[in-house]
Amino acid sequence: MPRFAANLTTMFNEVDFMQRFEQAAGQGFEAVEYLFPYAFEAEDIARELKRHDLKQVLFNLPAGDWAAGERGLAALPGREQEFRDSVETAIRYARTLNCSRLHAMAGVASEGADIAAMHNTYLNNIRFAAHRLADEGITLLLEPINSRDMPGYFINHQHEAHEIIETLGEPNVRVQMDFYHTQIMDGDLWEIFRGYREGVGHIQIAGVPERHEPDTGEINYCWLFEQLDRAGFEGWLGCEYKPRGETTAGLGWFRPWRRG
Repeated sequence: MPRFAANLTTMFNEVDFMQRFEQAAGQGFEAVEYLFPYAFEAEDIARELKRHDLKQVLFNLPAGDWAAGERGLAALPGREQEFRDSVETAIRYARTLNCSRLHAMAGVASEGADIAAMHNTYLNNIRFAAHRLADEGITLLLEPINSRDMPGYFINHQHEAHEIIETLGEPNVRVQMDFYHTQIMDGDLWEIFRGYREGVGHIQIAGVPERHEPDTGEINYCWLFEQLDRAGFEGWLGCEYKPRGETTAGLGWFRPWRRG
């Protein structure tokens, strides 16, 4: 049966972050993910995970100055040491939170950027991170993000991320296949998943086009969940959507899949 992780960055925003673990567990989620844990002590987060019997399945490496519009460091020439430092920061949190997947955001290309230089920087940084994370038993994830929501983001299409994985040949690098971004940029979700399945390390979901609950919009998630179940997909499905209203009021879609 598909396993769902509540995204605590986008869900349960009715309460403070540290209270969202209790909310997620109370609604039957087995696991959580979010963008960043770094505003909090890792030990405090670990305490909430243990208290509510939740697994931490994913978070991002530090992504630069988020408030200023930066969306990752991995493809930014001249920021290599900052990227390497971000890997170490993420590892410290991952150890405490027992998290075996980390996502490295690529970054946004500035106007007139040297794309070839960005590509080389990205390959070198991802190779470094893959080697370092392999020592910790951690999988590194790459995520194509749609160009409508994040103009200029370095990778947008599934084939780009999977080609990078093939080029690198690192066994612990996989793709974070967000069906929301994939539908916007590529469509044909099931065939794309089937074609790239061996390279998929994590899935995320949200309705298209407004990124609300996965029971609205142009994607038939009920059908996709059944197909993933039949295909024996054993990874996590991260619920990175923006609730239409109060989070718990919009969880009708989740009732057939909740634990307990």
